[in-house]
Amino acid sequence: MYKNIVVLGGGTAGWMSAVYIAKKWAHKNFRIQVIESDAIGTIGVGEGTVPSIADFFDALGIPEHEWMPKCNATYKNGIRFKQWSSVDGHEDYFHPFYSELDAFHKQALLTSIALRTQGFNTYAHPDVFSVVSKLDQEDKSPISSENYLFKSAYAYHFDAGLLADFLKSKAIELGVEHTVATISDVKLDNTGAIASIISNDGTEFLGDLFIDCSGFKSMLLGRALGVEYISFNDTLLNDAAVTVATEMDSSIPSATYSTALSSGWAWQIPLTHRYGNGYVYSSKYISPEQATIELLEHLNLPEGTPVNHVKMRVGRFAKGWEKNCAALGLAQGFVEPLEATALHFVTQSVIDLVSAIEDANYSDANRDIYNKKLEARFTSTRDYIELHYLANSRTDSKYWHAARSFTPNRRLQRLINAWQRGENIAHVLNEEKVSLQLFSLEAWVYLLAGKGFYSTTNERTLKVAPDNVNVNIERIKQFVNISATHFKSHKLSLENLKP
Repeated sequence: MYKNIVVLGGGTAGWMSAVYIAKKWAHKNFRIQVIESDAIGTIGVGEGTVPSIADFFDALGIPEHEWMPKCNATYKNGIRFKQWSSVDGHEDYFHPFYSELDAFHKQALLTSIALRTQGFNTYAHPDVFSVVSKLDQEDKSPISSENYLFKSAYAYHFDAGLLADFLKSKAIELGVEHTVATISDVKLDNTGAIASIISNDGTEFLGDLFIDCSGFKSMLLGRALGVEYISFNDTLLNDAAVTVATEMDSSIPSATYSTALSSGWAWQIPLTHRYGNGYVYSSKYISPEQATIELLEHLNLPEGTPVNHVKMRVGRFAKGWEKNCAALGLAQGFVEPLEATALHFVTQSVIDLVSAIEDANYSDANRDIYNKKLEARFTSTRDYIELHYLANSRTDSKYWHAARSFTPNRRLQRLINAWQRGENIAHVLNEEKVSLQLFSLEAWVYLLAGKGFYSTTNERTLKVAPDNVNVNIERIKQFVNISATHFKSHKLSLENLKP
């Protein structure tokens, strides 16, 4: 029975894990320790999330007004993708989070897309159908006016280092023990499970359950237990990033921006006081020095501006929970930051882990069930990320040709074939058992339609749409514009959170 829990590594993953376990098992008399090294720094350029993070904070009983101002947090309506496509009219598009208002014209969008894939001249760019896209364009938050009935899902941007510090204080209030130490050795027992971890000064930390939050090193799951690592670099090329912070504008955006560059893409994440920026790239196609120059040019920053360089390992371990060790965060796996899924994996994994242990009377009897659920999450996320690259139409560099040159797996190929024939891809996603927990049907549709991923791209060859099709674009635009007036400015919403 798990009674002594040791979390190796602090950071966002470590403290998210510790505070959630401490909250859920507050009256179980378990001992929870976080062993954190002071020799590991943080990048600190901002973190993006997906809407499930709001449920995580709700489970902890922490309201927005308490944590957001302390973490320089902003609201996130979705992600705008820029220059990922060379198709006329589809140079950028918005991936919105779900809104009850956007549901009103879901069928109109699907009808327009179906006609467009069949070669008819219909307007099928998804932005015009989305109120949330309009909120992004007008720098509005997802928080509507009082008494407005329609709600939108949303996520956050925040300083990950500040959030880790905030959750650390909450965890310590709940009785979590914190020790600063650098771990240098791991002892296994006679069954091959972890008996203890040992610091540089010889201190030994015993545990029944170990949570590995040691980042890409994966000191426990990967190194000590030798769990197989499955690389994704055969289909996802990016393996490095260069980052830099810049000043915030007078009006704070309410979305993440992803702009395609020569050998990858650049993110821009708005915090309350500054932007976090980075260029995720493939070192096979561009050097760190060249990537730095390109990022600084993209941001109109002078040569010589200080930057940070990060190496990434894209892939996952074959098991996220082996013997008495479960890995979370980068120690578990990573599907590159394109859709901001990293912390979703952390929060959902610790929620699933706690549930699996509780349901098995605080034992490891549900370990295989947990691992299968985690594998399905990685599979669906990887498919969605890969589709971004398969659907790109840039021709200006070897990188972008290579990014879409890999052979899609059977699920993706079937999805692409159905899409380009104008069929309902919902059937494919359902039959292939693709999890829609993180990326809904609408998310797949916005990706493909937004990039203009149609088999016929020459507007001069398109046929006139049938007379009986009733998709009134002007009326939809009017609905979107009026609906957006019910939402507050992003900056005002953030100011209202302050004490």
